[in-house]
Amino acid sequence: MLSQLMVMFGFFALVLVSIFWINRAVRMFDKLIGDGQPAWIFLEFTALTLPAVISATLPIATFASSVFVTNRLSTESELTVMQATGYSPWRLIRPVFVYGVIIAAMMSLLTHVLVPASQSQLKLRRAEISQNITAKLLTEGEFLHPAPGITFYIRDITPEGELRNVFLSDRRNADVPVTYSSTQAYLVQEGDGTKLVMVAGLAQNLRRDGNRLFTTHFDDFSYDISSLITKGPTNLDNVQFATTPDLVLRPDEVMKRSGATYGNVMYELHSRFTQALICILAAMIGFATLLLGTYSRFGVWWQILTAFVLLVGIKMIEGAVAGPVLKNGTMWPLMYFPVLVGIITTIVLLFWSSRPGALKRLVFRRFTAGEAT
Repeated sequence: MLSQLMVMFGFFALVLVSIFWINRAVRMFDKLIGDGQPAWIFLEFTALTLPAVISATLPIATFASSVFVTNRLSTESELTVMQATGYSPWRLIRPVFVYGVIIAAMMSLLTHVLVPASQSQLKLRRAEISQNITAKLLTEGEFLHPAPGITFYIRDITPEGELRNVFLSDRRNADVPVTYSSTQAYLVQEGDGTKLVMVAGLAQNLRRDGNRLFTTHFDDFSYDISSLITKGPTNLDNVQFATTPDLVLRPDEVMKRSGATYGNVMYELHSRFTQALICILAAMIGFATLLLGTYSRFGVWWQILTAFVLLVGIKMIEGAVAGPVLKNGTMWPLMYFPVLVGIITTIVLLFWSSRPGALKRLVFRRFTAGEAT
């Protein structure tokens, strides 16, 4: 059973990750390629988003695999044979629990190591790309707006790096807008900045007072375009980027450098543990719910629906306890309340499936006692 669970988990995880990843990759592709970035930047960014996508889809894939395998075993009467040989639901759920622990280990690796590191690196690379003015401007045949009030156009770029038929409009000062045009131009690195050197061009200066236009012909003119991009410091001290040892041993330092509250730190820390535990519960609830009921030619659709509703209920409880913990970090034990509810739910389902006639007998006895009264 464990091998079947792992195989189907791999299938569902691959399908779900592909769907979520492609959805993000398409939007990222449009943005990066539209800004003139090379293809390898797109591949790097999509690879950095992969750990977060996998962590979001693991619980769903775990639940889907558990339900699918259990349904197949029930349809092929393998569960019936095992139960007839004396295997109780408590014994049957052992491989499912081991399967959930394996997936929880994967989730722990993601939440504690890979996701914080990848998100931190992704933010750093985004800041570097946003400050790369050269890549933003090297786009042929499009009117670009690298900054408010700036319009830039290049008709053609030669293999030698020469810009042909360049147009630059600077309207940051609405009273004195300036327009530059030239037949040739070059981008030149000078220190930490970048300058646009225009050759054989024209500068047009419009004075609003009197509506007078002044034109100046020039042989060469340099324009500092590095000022178009504001280079602010990249903040990598977000609480989501902090390592788990820092959150456990040095929460005060994390709060000081990130500006987060104690509730934010506690929520981030314990959510990394509860996400792994939710994977175990998703596997066990999916299996235990499908053990309910007897054979029906209509299938086990109502058990599958019940398992889905139970899992959604646990996620709703998880969302409900997030607010109090964020407001007051000392209430972090509430983060494990959904896990406790899931454990109790699994125990009740297993008890019910091991005694299929217990509920009917209880209802019958109360009904008989009511008639006697």
